[in-house]
Amino acid sequence: MALPPTTANWHWKNKNVTRWGTEWFERELITISVNGDKDGEVVSVSKVTEVEGDIELGQRKSKLITIYDCKIVLEWSGIATDGTEVNGTVTIPEVSHEVTLDRLSDYVYKWNLKTARSPEVESLFGVAKSRLPAALEAKFAAFPVALIDTHGKDLTVSTDPSRSGTPAPASAGPSIATASSGSAPVQPKKVELKALNTKVVTVEANFQASADDLYSLLTDEQKIPIWTRAPAQSVAQAGSEYSLFGGGVKGKYVSLTPSKEIIQSWALQSPTWPSGHAGTLTTTLEQSTDSTHVKFSLAGVPTGIEEEIKRNLEGY
Repeated sequence: MALPPTTANWHWKNKNVTRWGTEWFERELITISVNGDKDGEVVSVSKVTEVEGDIELGQRKSKLITIYDCKIVLEWSGIATDGTEVNGTVTIPEVSHEVTLDRLSDYVYKWNLKTARSPEVESLFGVAKSRLPAALEAKFAAFPVALIDTHGKDLTVSTDPSRSGTPAPASAGPSIATASSGSAPVQPKKVELKALNTKVVTVEANFQASADDLYSLLTDEQKIPIWTRAPAQSVAQAGSEYSLFGGGVKGKYVSLTPSKEIIQSWALQSPTWPSGHAGTLTTTLEQSTDSTHVKFSLAGVPTGIEEEIKRNLEGY
């Protein structure tokens, strides 16, 4: 007899997806290209030459966990302002869950220049070293989201008997699920939100920065990637939509009081967060003489994932 979903999802499960992950890095990283300050300076990732390490998706007590630790070696290339073709490599010794999500350490980059040095070549080399990391880290941040989106349904047993698998995270784009040959796509049943038990998760911290600067850092589309290390969309106006961590968190601004308070709806794009459900994140900033006290209070967190959400808020 099959175990009920609540019991089946409690069990320890692992799925090795090393081949899929390797192909993801090989496909996604070569789309990266950055511009320098001088006309014509462009540096691109031309090839992924090595992805070494294991990549797995695990389930522990109904929670999906990305498990990976990879060494990645890339070839990069560009054209200097004098027309010289410039080539080099960069090695990132550790691209892992611990670095990308837990932020236990920073990324390390080991650069190598293959082209004979000249002032023009050195200038382009500087562009590579200063601007490629941010673009790479945006892709690294998108990787665990893609991993769960693609393989999460293979580990999680749905609690909804009308479904054959776990719902994919809410997304503005098309569903990643595909129907069997000759059949129409199955539309997921909407979650009954009225039956959802929720909690409030609060995190507080003091920052050696002004409330003005912190408010800007939290709402300015150009500054948000400084701390998320991933693409963002944000127009700081009540009613406007925002997107953080490359689409990992989405919502709408409810109200904004510059340098004082931000209230926004908040939805995590993850199988552990119910599709269609949104919490409310209230961020308050209290300026003191030499620091600012910031309080993040997220209401509407589904019961059972409070610790996961708290870790996310503390880490980010």
